Amino acid sequence: MLTKTISAKRRDSRIGDRIFDFSNNVFMIMLIVVTLYPFINTLAISLNDANDSIRGGIFLKPRVFTWYNYEYVFKEASIFHATLVSVLRTVLGTVICVFCSAMVAYTISRKEFVLRKFVTVAFVLTMYFNGGLIPNYLLIKELHLLNSFWVYIIPGTVGVFNIIVIRSFIEGLPEGILESARMDGCGEFTTFMRIVLPLCTPVLATVSLFVAVWQWNSWFDVFLYNSSNINLSTLQYELMKVLQSSNASMSQKSAADVFSNVAGQTTNQVTPLAVRATMTIVASLPIIAVYPFLQKYFVKGMTLGGIKG
Repeated sequence: MLTKTISAKRRDSRIGDRIFDFSNNVFMIMLIVVTLYPFINTLAISLNDANDSIRGGIFLKPRVFTWYNYEYVFKEASIFHATLVSVLRTVLGTVICVFCSAMVAYTISRKEFVLRKFVTVAFVLTMYFNGGLIPNYLLIKELHLLNSFWVYIIPGTVGVFNIIVIRSFIEGLPEGILESARMDGCGEFTTFMRIVLPLCTPVLATVSLFVAVWQWNSWFDVFLYNSSNINLSTLQYELMKVLQSSNASMSQKSAADVFSNVAGQTTNQVTPLAVRATMTIVASLPIIAVYPFLQKYFVKGMTLGGIKG
């Protein structure tokens, strides 16, 4: 009797596991579809004739294929120079920010640092209170960073959120490893460079992804501080100007012209919808290309970095 009961429970357990696995697979497939569809739809619109896109009904593939939307976006020579500025800003800003944030995080993670609690509270308060746009602009002006490339780097040298994440990860490292390094004669900086940084690779990769995405997508600081210097313009800012230009040219057309183009045969023209879709793809592809190389560190870094608050 007992054997039959155990067999029945095992059978019910196997059935429950199968139902759970099936439900989980269905849910994950639906999640993938919901996640990928907006990007694929945007890609289809960017590769479709702009006037034809106004009719709607484009889902997973373009109805009238064309490269003209991309030709329109990249027709300005300044786009390529702005791309180089964006790449340089992203790489340099990410390296400096992550390294400096890691140094600060290591400092406030040391129990022998007397002011660690005070400094931590002071940092956290900056996440809730901000001086505002005008004081920030005046500060940048007083620092002589206007019309300078370093205005993209220096204000973001240290990120409080990044410090907290890295500090939590460092506090989870075995203290014996750090003590062994000190017994071998390593100073704090040597311990940080040779012991802490290699062990913090997962969380550093995670923070690097955060900072790189922010640096790559940022354009408002270009508008505020470097809008008069075309040599310091970034890709995001140039794409924004292209979108404004397409909006202005579209507003100058009459409704009759628009509908006649839609009803008639396709022409080499653009619309704000097509330009917006093309800009989204152009701005997203570099980050999407980088993410697979950091994915294995991303999950581990977020998990271990969030163990302690």
